[in-house]
Amino acid sequence: MAGDKKHFVIVGGSLGGLAAGLALRELGHDTTILERNPTPVLEHQGAGIVAGGDTLAFFKKYNRCDRPIAVTSHRRQYLDRDGNVTHKEDMDQNMTSWDLAYYLMRANYDGTENSHCKVPDRKPTDGKSVHIHDRNVTDIKERDDGVEVFWESGGGKKGSIRADVLIGADGPSSTIRTLLTPEIQRVYAGYCALRGTVPEGEVSDAAREAFCERFTFFHCHGVQILAYLIPGEKGTVEPGRRLINFVYYTNFPEGSAELDEIMTDRDGKRRRITMPPGLTDMDMWEKQRRIARERLPPQFAEIVCATKKPFVQAVTDVISPTNEFMDGKVVLIGDALAGFRPHTVASTSQAAFDAMVFADYIEGKVSREEWKKQTLGFARYIQKRGVDMGNRSQFEDLPLKEHIHDRNVASVPREKEVYPDWATAI
Repeated sequence: MAGDKKHFVIVGGSLGGLAAGLALRELGHDTTILERNPTPVLEHQGAGIVAGGDTLAFFKKYNRCDRPIAVTSHRRQYLDRDGNVTHKEDMDQNMTSWDLAYYLMRANYDGTENSHCKVPDRKPTDGKSVHIHDRNVTDIKERDDGVEVFWESGGGKKGSIRADVLIGADGPSSTIRTLLTPEIQRVYAGYCALRGTVPEGEVSDAAREAFCERFTFFHCHGVQILAYLIPGEKGTVEPGRRLINFVYYTNFPEGSAELDEIMTDRDGKRRRITMPPGLTDMDMWEKQRRIARERLPPQFAEIVCATKKPFVQAVTDVISPTNEFMDGKVVLIGDALAGFRPHTVASTSQAAFDAMVFADYIEGKVSREEWKKQTLGFARYIQKRGVDMGNRSQFEDLPLKEHIHDRNVASVPREKEVYPDWATAI
């Protein structure tokens, strides 16, 4: 596909879509992002991100903003029920926040001004980069010279846009994937991730010792919780102003009253997948606080009880059978291709890697076969790993050494993974 300048339409304006836009813009191609959110920017997503090797490599290559992007954790450790450290390993890992990653990408992609960084200068060789919000894609039609993407706004306005190539980067509930493979469904895994953050300066000395520059875990039957530091307000990494981010996995059977309760917001609306920050029913959360005090180490119970804007994500599974359609005129990347369970700490890395290797394919640095094998191998292998890790963690009684092993396997750098034949089959 190397050669003339092309126009790529990217559906989805979160991290995956922005990553693809930045990588292709760098090659001089024109890109248009269609984002369904009704406002110009996505704000206050509240999530921490473990920034793996591909994420860091992506920002090193495409980020022109001169500022730190992550907090480094120097140790991985596990607590018992009383809060004592029962296992520790010295290991550097980098943690960032969704908000900081997003605003850095927007500043680089389309010059969106924000409080996290200064907008960098564009290069004369950059392709055009356009971000359009309030665009819900409704259909795709193949044309001789590409595809036509049909959309509708929240106010009912309709239109279409032509693309040489359409990239679906619209998450695990991808509209693009659904239009192409309606039989592929996103399936609930039987448990949720309860999430939140607490300023590091507002916790006890014991909690600060447990979580500051540490990646800390606790396991018991049906429960896993972990916590680490992420950048604070406006992306600051200054000690004392950072945030402790926790992810608390707990089982809620499909169809249970407990699941309905945890996924019903303060206005009585039943959410299917995600309860956004600020909408959680705090009477319901008070129940979760009581449960946390009963079964978690005191340091973890403290931060669960202290978070002011908790949110909830139902853990799900989904994977597409392939990453390209219409003879390569439509491509899926990131979560739209394979929704990883969060245990893999690889969702953002998948988006970054998919964007970079696709750009290499477009530039002619790798063949179509190599691009597909690398992308599909990563998607299939890590998606299965996440299912196995999650099921072992949530539904089996295992000794701590098994959980430690799973976590260490998940930390193997992508370039050192050896994919089995079934993962790379085209």
